Amino acid sequence: MPRTVTVIPQTKNLHTHIAINAPVKRKVAAYARVSTDSEEQLTSYTAQVDYYTKLINKNPEWNFVKVYTDEGITATNTKHRAGFKEMIADALAGKIDLIVTKSVSRFARNTVDSLVTVRQLKDKGIEVYFQKENIYTLDSKGELFLTIMSSIAQEESRSISENVTWGQRKRFQDGKISLPYSSFLGYKKGADDLPEIVPEEAETVRLIYKLFMHGKTINAIANYLTENGILTPKGKDKWRTTTIESILTNEKYKGAAILQKTFTVDFLQKKVKKNEGEVPQYRIEESHPAIIDPKEWDLVQAEMRKRKERGKHHNSLSPFSAKIVCGDCGGFYGSKVWHSTSKYKRTIWQCNRKFKNSDKCSTPHLYEDDIKELFLRAFSRLLEDRTALIDDCRLICSKLTDFAKLEEKTQKCLEEMEVISELTKKLISENACGDLGESEYAEKCNNYTKRFEKAKAEYDKLQKTISERKVKAEAVSGFMFEVSELPMLPMEFNEKLWDAVIDTVTVYHDDSVIFKFKNGKEIEEIL
Repeated sequence: MPRTVTVIPQTKNLHTHIAINAPVKRKVAAYARVSTDSEEQLTSYTAQVDYYTKLINKNPEWNFVKVYTDEGITATNTKHRAGFKEMIADALAGKIDLIVTKSVSRFARNTVDSLVTVRQLKDKGIEVYFQKENIYTLDSKGELFLTIMSSIAQEESRSISENVTWGQRKRFQDGKISLPYSSFLGYKKGADDLPEIVPEEAETVRLIYKLFMHGKTINAIANYLTENGILTPKGKDKWRTTTIESILTNEKYKGAAILQKTFTVDFLQKKVKKNEGEVPQYRIEESHPAIIDPKEWDLVQAEMRKRKERGKHHNSLSPFSAKIVCGDCGGFYGSKVWHSTSKYKRTIWQCNRKFKNSDKCSTPHLYEDDIKELFLRAFSRLLEDRTALIDDCRLICSKLTDFAKLEEKTQKCLEEMEVISELTKKLISENACGDLGESEYAEKCNNYTKRFEKAKAEYDKLQKTISERKVKAEAVSGFMFEVSELPMLPMEFNEKLWDAVIDTVTVYHDDSVIFKFKNGKEIEEIL
């Protein structure tokens, strides 16, 4: 007997689970987006909202829910699109059955975002209709078409991103710089789009540098500016230490620029990374008017490095901080207050590690008056033959600033790196043509890399030596200036003079104190 097969007709929609013949209207929303905030695009945006509102309302089988919108943003990912995220949340909450949008590229230019979102909606029976491509995502062909169109849109985003990046790097190569003027203290956009100094703001920048070189910490400078009602680059009352540090370390204040300090790793995620050699950087000297003299800027960088090496022991509240060294353990002296609540209150200085090591440091504590008196005695002895002292300083500066041999070695390193670069290019070309075996190519490439790294390390070492000698020469020069300007031996302690001439003061257990001056001279005094 042949089998009898009876077909039971479909009564519900596969995806929406709604009865096929049920007179239920679909809840329909639209999504409109423009990628910039220009007036022209906003006109287009308004037109889109009006168009979708009318389109949905005139369809008798649709109930209008809302037109969800995003203005002035790009769509390479959905991370920051508030309107888009609100729409998806409402759809998943059952408020929307169908979403109408202009095209795949308006919805998302990222294949992953597109497919993940559409599949998430599809699992809930929610359909998306892309007008331009005529794609219904619940249709059997929908996902295939969507994958193809999203891939095309993603490549379009990649092309746009690469064109923008190329344009930026072309500007870098041409030496054109731009600043975030609304949050950059001291400059405004001037003629030919070059930075122009704002005199009032420039004074604040100079004050920050001056306070720093007079021993103030970054935190103390921030408090000083806040207390004196000086506004931040963004016009706020309270200064942050990060803002102060940024001003002190930004090379643009010396009239130079390093371009492409960061770069975009992924055009989809817009992830920005600090440039550590992955892409070229561009250094431009004298690119615009300087607020801070380049020599002073270099001194500030050297002082910044020195303080970071000293760590938390640097305290701007006293000129003696990070200057006095324990002869037993090599640690810094710090201030302590004795009898803080009585009339016998005294500030003394002693080794910070005195009671922290198993062997207690035997170096004595010092009263601030003792430090000042010992300094004046040592400095007076230093000035006994002022003419010879100044002549010695000139000789030291002359030797420190003689870079002939260092620059010759630097040039050889640069030439070596250039030769290796050309050899590497040739090697890559030969490998591409199939003239080399893989093992031979790998061996030669490895050798070239080692040679280049060795030359680069030597180059960096030479550059560091030159930089350190410049800083030292500036210190000796400053010392010489202070000494030559003194009309007579100082009778009272002067913080500015102390900062200008003292390098370190080492205290020993036998009460001897060695004053090392910035010209390299050492003088011993006894407590």
